[in-house]
Amino acid sequence: MGIEREISEQLHALVDRPMNFMHVCGTHEASIARSGLRSVLPPMMKIVMGPGCPVCITPAGEIDAALELAADGVTIATYGDLMRVPGSQESLESCGGDVRIVQGIHKAVEIAGRVKNEVVFVSVGFETTAPTVAAAIRAEPPKNFSILSYHRLVPPAMEWLLTQGEAKLHGFILPGHVCTVSGYHEYERFPVPQVVAGFEPEEILLGFLMLAQIVRQGEVGVRNAYPKAVSRDGNVKAMALMHRVFEPCDVEWRGFPVIPASGLRLRDEFGEYDALRKFGIAIKKVTKKTACICDRVLRGIADPSDCPLFGRACTPARPIGPCMVSHEGACRIWHTYHVGGRK
Repeated sequence: MGIEREISEQLHALVDRPMNFMHVCGTHEASIARSGLRSVLPPMMKIVMGPGCPVCITPAGEIDAALELAADGVTIATYGDLMRVPGSQESLESCGGDVRIVQGIHKAVEIAGRVKNEVVFVSVGFETTAPTVAAAIRAEPPKNFSILSYHRLVPPAMEWLLTQGEAKLHGFILPGHVCTVSGYHEYERFPVPQVVAGFEPEEILLGFLMLAQIVRQGEVGVRNAYPKAVSRDGNVKAMALMHRVFEPCDVEWRGFPVIPASGLRLRDEFGEYDALRKFGIAIKKVTKKTACICDRVLRGIADPSDCPLFGRACTPARPIGPCMVSHEGACRIWHTYHVGGRK
């Protein structure tokens, strides 16, 4: 706790004006909440969550597309966190179809190799997971295998947030896991203070301190507080593989409108593995019908405890919104660590 106390004291001495910082990573939020970091920050510094949970930002229409396939007898494979994310009427967990939890695309490919019916992997994640999926597609999986590509790219979402200005942000903690793969050179175009931070409490506090220093100095740009894992260019080979198999596309994020070039779809060369093309289904726009404010939480303009459902009608045992489902979801994290004044 010595280094954490020292950084906290430096922050209190430095922050003499409102500073609102956003992180774009569910793992950062989990570490912040678990260690109680907000309690040691200066009163004028506020930390908000952004769209850093890939499961949480998967819109209901994309879940409905997977449900449509399951209803037609297709075997669906996906990550456990996605099972309970609500579609417009139900979730993959409750649909009654052949839906299987897997640890990654390689396990879904193994299933396709053992069965005769069609297998679709619901593939979510940011730049962190997309290269692994690209590698599996390049390896030519069985002809009865395809994917629903629900991958997202972080920089376009950050650009949208900055353009809208809803959260009145002074800086960003960039996602360490994503930047390990993508690097941080794409973020250098944003005229705002940004710091790549690690995930231990002292690493996150150091990121906050560096952000505050940049703000006080009136500067912008990216600083790297996680050099042991992140370089400016990232994993060049992994990113080249991702771009070889996928191409950017306009896509909706849950809580956001359609953000240009923020999604990844398979290139035409690999179209036989694109479940949307293979089965002729479309992603439909779904209008929210509950009082859940996950959309506002994901945009950094509300805290989980601001939601009238939080900890009452909506709990990890009975989730209504996606942010209460995923282990990287802000509502689930706040409920687990009793953040925000409700238990």
